Amino acid sequence: MTDRLFLLNPDWTDDQGGPWFCPAGAFIEGVLAFYPALQDQLAITRLDHPRPRPAVIEQVGEDHQSCPILVLDGAFDWPDARTSDATGRRFLQDHAIVPYLAARYGIGLPHP
Repeated sequence: MTDRLFLLNPDWTDDQGGPWFCPAGAFIEGVLAFYPALQDQLAITRLDHPRPRPAVIEQVGEDHQSCPILVLDGAFDWPDARTSDATGRRFLQDHAIVPYLAARYGIGLPHP
C-alpha cells in the first residue's frame, strides 16, 4: 500500500467569489515541485473543490474531507497522525503533512 495524498485543483469558485486556490495545498504543491521523486512515491489525487468528496470520504469518512490530506499506509509509525472514527485509517492534514514526509521520505523541512 502507498500513502495517499489528496489535493484540491486551483481556480475554484464558491459563494464568496473566486477564483481561489487552497493556501495549504499550494504549500504542499511547492514541496512536490522541490522534491519531484515524491510524486512517484505517493498516490496523489487532485480533486475539484465541491463537497462531498467521495474519494476522501472512502478513506477517512465524511468528517475529514478538508484538503490537503495525507492518508497513511500504516508502514511508517507516526504518533501525530489522527485516526478516523469512520474507517480507522490514520491521516494528516495541512502543514502536519510535511514533517511526516521529511521523516519517511528524507526531504527537507521548512526553515523555522
